[in-house]
Amino acid sequence: MPQETQERIFTPYRLERLPEILPYHIRARENEISVGNLVYYGPMPQYYGIGEVIRMSEKYVVVDFRATGMYAIHQEVLAPEYLIPITKDNLALL
Repeated sequence: MPQETQERIFTPYRLERLPEILPYHIRARENEISVGNLVYYGPMPQYYGIGEVIRMSEKYVVVDFRATGMYAIHQEVLAPEYLIPITKDNLALL
């Protein structure tokens, strides 16, 4: 049987230190996101990593994660309630 090997993606960020915030939490619903902001995927920061908002529409946000997370995703379209802005306090954790 062939063995599957998983490569661990190296990232200089300490993503495990970011708080997990589910999409139905009030903090996720009331965040202010705009183009150019740094954000992370609230429910599980390690999955996507940290990204920059590059485009917005009424219902969705396009984020460039630059493969900083476990899944090495470059760009993704997500609903805004799944994204949490990186604040100065969060930046200090990284």
